[in-house]
Amino acid sequence: MGHTQVKHYSCYINGEWLDSNTRDTIEVENPVNNEVFATVTACTKEDVQYALESSEKAQKQWALIPANTRAKYIYEITSKLKTEREHFAKLLVMEQGKTYPEALGEVDDTITYMNYAAEGARRIQGAIFPAEDANKRLSIYKVPYGVTVGLCAFNYPLALIGRKVGPALATGNTMIIKPHELTPITASEFCRLVDETSIPKGVINMVSTKTADAASLLVESPITKLISLTGSTRAGRAMYRAASENITGLILELGGKAPFIVCDDADIDKAVDAAVISRYANCGQVCICNEMVFVDEKIADEFTEKVIKRAQQIKVGDPFDASVNMGPNVSKLGLDRVDQLVKQNLNEGAELLLGGGRPDGAYFEKGNWYTPTILGNVKGDHATISQELFAPVMPIVKVNGFEEAVSLANDREEGLSAYLYSNDYRIHQKAIDTMEVGTIFINQQIIGNIQGYHSGHKTSGAAGEDGVYGLDHYLQKRTIYLNYE
Repeated sequence: MGHTQVKHYSCYINGEWLDSNTRDTIEVENPVNNEVFATVTACTKEDVQYALESSEKAQKQWALIPANTRAKYIYEITSKLKTEREHFAKLLVMEQGKTYPEALGEVDDTITYMNYAAEGARRIQGAIFPAEDANKRLSIYKVPYGVTVGLCAFNYPLALIGRKVGPALATGNTMIIKPHELTPITASEFCRLVDETSIPKGVINMVSTKTADAASLLVESPITKLISLTGSTRAGRAMYRAASENITGLILELGGKAPFIVCDDADIDKAVDAAVISRYANCGQVCICNEMVFVDEKIADEFTEKVIKRAQQIKVGDPFDASVNMGPNVSKLGLDRVDQLVKQNLNEGAELLLGGGRPDGAYFEKGNWYTPTILGNVKGDHATISQELFAPVMPIVKVNGFEEAVSLANDREEGLSAYLYSNDYRIHQKAIDTMEVGTIFINQQIIGNIQGYHSGHKTSGAAGEDGVYGLDHYLQKRTIYLNYE
């Protein structure tokens, strides 16, 4: 570990900072150099049970608080987060590896997610319908689920907390946050801000675990009424099985394999720029990233030549360096898996056009580094097409027009997002009608608006997040038949 100072973080339950009786911890590495810079408490089943029970107790009173008052508590948190914007951005760089500008953007997104939910708290709407008889009323109320659990992925450790905690609290639920074991530090620091506000104890709890039995209790407990997971499709399937016993509600944002379709009439320069930005953002670790390019064979050579030149402009290095565009990958295991997929694809006949391994230089000898990589002569059944990459690797497949590209995309089990570059409005309409995904970016690079809706089709998820629809997923409906004779 050299001279790295290791700081310890405890779990946060019922307004208290606690360590497990076992004193077991989880080591957190800096992906730049794989040095351990922090530890967090590894919670036991007993710790998780305490979190569940305190969350349940707090929720009974939290639900009775007026919605605009709940919103004020949320604003308390975001006000503190805004004050410590730079501090949280530095933490994100250290534990996740994204560049400092990307980290600042994540802090801003977290504030936006939570403030939007707070604004929506006083706009929760039910419905009144005509009753069948005189002196009767029929109305439908929206009510909270109760105790919710937020399971966060490692690619956006802070933003995913805001995306889940904001709507959960605004709608009268309490939430137990479980960060990914690779990136738990910002979650603990977030709870420090919570602890400094006047929010009631138990409304927000945080547990970090490394054993299956402790983590499973969060999902399998009858106290848990709703689970929001951002993770892999494999994790989503496991969640369905684990939640089935209690018919627990689920919000699942799972794996994606977004095609980036470039038609022969597209503005090639704009498509090239968007393809690179949408692939290499956050070192390729975005669920809606450009995972594979399907380019019309008529323009494939020109597109490929230009996309190589554009990707060569990406500077990899110290995430705190203002001139750097891309930092390391979070997960060494994930990066090793992708490197094997690249090698397998080359054995299948693909051509390495750019990158393909660790950057040169002493600075890159340690850490989870990978150069921006582009593969040509890739076929639809090749390794980098068959599996989600979640890394800075761009496979390029030549297609014979839009219809073949859509066919290749729709044959997949995932259906999270897709990109389309074309100047033909008829193709735009066909894409809207036929592409089996939750989000389509048409002549648009990767983006997300809080008032939109983020959801996956097929095996890429259930329900969704953001906007009025996302807020509504944290509410159940209660129908009232009133006889006032």
